[in-house]
Amino acid sequence: METDLSLDNIKEFCPKPFEDFRGEIYTLYNEKEHSIKFNHDKICIRKKDCLVGIHGDFNTHKLVSCLYGEIFCALVDNRKESKDYLKHKTYILNHSNRKQLLIPPGIGNSFFVLSDFCVYSYKLSYSGEYTDHDQQFTLKWNDEKLNIFWPKNNPIISERDHLAK
Repeated sequence: METDLSLDNIKEFCPKPFEDFRGEIYTLYNEKEHSIKFNHDKICIRKKDCLVGIHGDFNTHKLVSCLYGEIFCALVDNRKESKDYLKHKTYILNHSNRKQLLIPPGIGNSFFVLSDFCVYSYKLSYSGEYTDHDQQFTLKWNDEKLNIFWPKNNPIISERDHLAK
């Protein structure tokens, strides 16, 4: 069951493709359409039933999309001062719907792979040094307080997500 996360600053984008007999092309990011400049890109390739846990920091904006495959994405508000603290919202992202999410700092980002594999894109915007995994927060993916209904109860997870409290 999804909790009502009414964060105005999580933005959803759906790029419009140009299609012809060869296939399609679309723009993932255009500086004129976003008020944020990105300085770091990452690609994550994961296999079916893998769950990348609820990770984030309080410095980085993320523009995420699933370039290939299909994922169940869950975002969790980890800003203690927010009215939506520990609430979540879920999305289905895939290469067909081309949906992108602009996630502000303090929102934990996670996903579960529904397809055989996925190619997941992160565009990151931050000032100063990058906040790497050892300095990020990690929320327990199956914490009862969060009440996230995941597609599978026994996913493939990392040691980091296994040890989360």
